[in-house]
Amino acid sequence: MRAIVLVGGEGTRLRPLTYSVPKQMLPVVERPMLERTLEHLGAHGIDDAVLSLQYLPGAFQQAYPDGVAGGVGLTYVIEPTPLDTAGAIRYAAEQAGIDSTFVVVNGDVLTDLDLGALVEFHRSRRAEGTIRLYPVPDPSRFGVVTTDPDGRVRDFIEKPPADQAPTNLINAGTYVLEPAFLERVPAGRRVSVELETFPQMARDGTLFAMPEASYWLDAGTPEAFLRANFDLVDGSRGGVPYPGALLHDGVWRAGTARVQGEVIGPGFLGEGVSLEQGATARSSVLGSRTTLSAGSVVDSSVLLSGVTVGPGARVSGAIVGGGARIGEGCDVQAGSVIGFGVRLEPGRVVAGERVPE
Repeated sequence: MRAIVLVGGEGTRLRPLTYSVPKQMLPVVERPMLERTLEHLGAHGIDDAVLSLQYLPGAFQQAYPDGVAGGVGLTYVIEPTPLDTAGAIRYAAEQAGIDSTFVVVNGDVLTDLDLGALVEFHRSRRAEGTIRLYPVPDPSRFGVVTTDPDGRVRDFIEKPPADQAPTNLINAGTYVLEPAFLERVPAGRRVSVELETFPQMARDGTLFAMPEASYWLDAGTPEAFLRANFDLVDGSRGGVPYPGALLHDGVWRAGTARVQGEVIGPGFLGEGVSLEQGATARSSVLGSRTTLSAGSVVDSSVLLSGVTVGPGARVSGAIVGGGARIGEGCDVQAGSVIGFGVRLEPGRVVAGERVPE
């Protein structure tokens, strides 16, 4: 079976990291988010994934020049102009020659969904389209879906006020679709699957939905990106967070690290990480070749590869892009996002700000 992976968005919520790197290529515990998505698809019988590209398409092509990632073959399709979700699906399907049942996923969604069960549900209902639903405490940021007892969708309500949502089951961004879906999408213009195509299918009675409560995370915000990393190292998701990593005293290590300071788990140390005497890493993910200088503290943060944290500096609840240098005595506070290659001058306080290169 084939899949379309939507990776065309600009990732505005994760700026400044996404000024130069598509969000799906940002590493979650040292592996690009996209590879984790593709690996999950491959484990459920997907052998070819069509990447629907628009923003920074060259980043994907350069990363996987042989056309394989996560064990899945890749087909690259670049939108000539932004076509929104349904428009992107139609364009990618037509360019890739998809003519049978196919799967669509959002490239920034991490999940442990049993995709085979969703496909079986779709076929048993003889549906034109089937959506995976997921329960959330606050559905107001998502598309809310109500169904009949057999799973036929009654209403598709995009981002209702919290006090007006008829259910807490949301559209979780994984779909099984028939080629007939493509005929509903007007060519050559922006078309939203959430606002236009799915509501039309619901009115026609051809759209179904299956609730499923296994792990799901939209990793497109700084808070969610942090959680995506932490969930892999603290046991919230099973398995080894990075190939070959070993767990010791609550801390995963991938390769050799030089630790003279203190590491407090849960956490992760990439290859070549160095903690000098008096440095502390607590509940954090440190990418390869990251250095924590004497007296520095990194707490509940994700540092991508090649970061240097200067003497006495503190980073708490933040994301730091690869190659950044945090100057001596800096205080990078919760909610901050530091871009790739940024140099923070000594003593600077970053209070929940986004600092571009």
